[in-house]
Amino acid sequence: MSRRELPATARRPQPDAERIAAIRLIRSENVGPVTFRDLLSHYGSARTALEALPELSRRGGRRQPIRICTQSEAEAEISRAERFGTELILVGGPAYPTPLAALDAPPPLLYAKGDTSLLQKPTIAIVGSRQCSAAGAKLARLFAAEIGRAGFVVASGLARGIDAAAHQAAISTGTIAVLAGGIDHVYPPEHDTLQQAIGERGCLLSEMPFGFTPRGQDFPRRNRIVSGLSLGVLIIEAARRSGTLVTARLAAEQGREVFAVPGHPLDPRAEGTNKLLKSGATFVTEPADILSALSPQLNMPPPQLREDPLATLHVATPPSDDDRGRILSALGPAPVDIDSLARATGLPIRSVQIAVMELALAGRLERHGGLISSSTAGDGLHPYP
Repeated sequence: MSRRELPATARRPQPDAERIAAIRLIRSENVGPVTFRDLLSHYGSARTALEALPELSRRGGRRQPIRICTQSEAEAEISRAERFGTELILVGGPAYPTPLAALDAPPPLLYAKGDTSLLQKPTIAIVGSRQCSAAGAKLARLFAAEIGRAGFVVASGLARGIDAAAHQAAISTGTIAVLAGGIDHVYPPEHDTLQQAIGERGCLLSEMPFGFTPRGQDFPRRNRIVSGLSLGVLIIEAARRSGTLVTARLAAEQGREVFAVPGHPLDPRAEGTNKLLKSGATFVTEPADILSALSPQLNMPPPQLREDPLATLHVATPPSDDDRGRILSALGPAPVDIDSLARATGLPIRSVQIAVMELALAGRLERHGGLISSSTAGDGLHPYP
């Protein structure tokens, strides 16, 4: 038995049918977080949405049957996760992190291992360079320790450098490591001991299934969860082009506070953070700066979940082929929102919303959160192979 595998007597019971249906839905072809949200908003349950997938994709113009995740595939995924003591958390459930659920298209499901109560506590993310300086690592440890003692959970991406230093300093007070691959996949390999410790004393979190090896495009997806969990994101050392700056951009788009520690102008590891400061990030030099800036948010009511824009999608007549053609003709490589698409085509917004869902399932357009562009790639947020 693997050192991370639980004995059969400690395993939880099989989840209910709706939970299995939700896994099947998000693992089906061309169903990413945006389309998943649309389908549940329109049909009310994952089981009903699954039944509708073949017809929706056919109406969208797909010639070959859409690949739908089977019951046995979903059950096997759940069984494997349970063997490792991992909890499956579905969006809309009580254990799902509230700040993350308030995003426009949150990950439909998360796997969590360890102390899942940390997901409900106020969180601050600390991220930065993999090739950090000794001073940068020291700053990460200092900020993480002080923030943890102040009652915050520290989130990061378990990367080398700044991420690892932040996790190590906060493991006794509470830390969440968001992984780009499955929870059973250790990356980088030298973080095996640290990842195991966080799984026992902190919380490991991933939207990917067990056995999934991350690809390059999966690390920005991880970064959006790191920032989405958090009230604010602290950047310590970032090169001019780096994944850390992607996290900062995502945090700003999500309405999170972005903090940055200034660095020496001649140090390339500070080029990104200094640029952030010139662009409006909050200047910080000590943990008290962050705690002071975020303290008003702790007295505010929790973020409200976004209203479902498709809550009234039940229309008597589905969009026609002509309607879909007008939508495809109006799209180009530059992403546009639903409102702009409705104005450009002259179609009712509810018809546009349904047609976009059908065309996404057929793989005839690409979705970028709330934006849409012409493509054959399907749902641009689809993270799975």
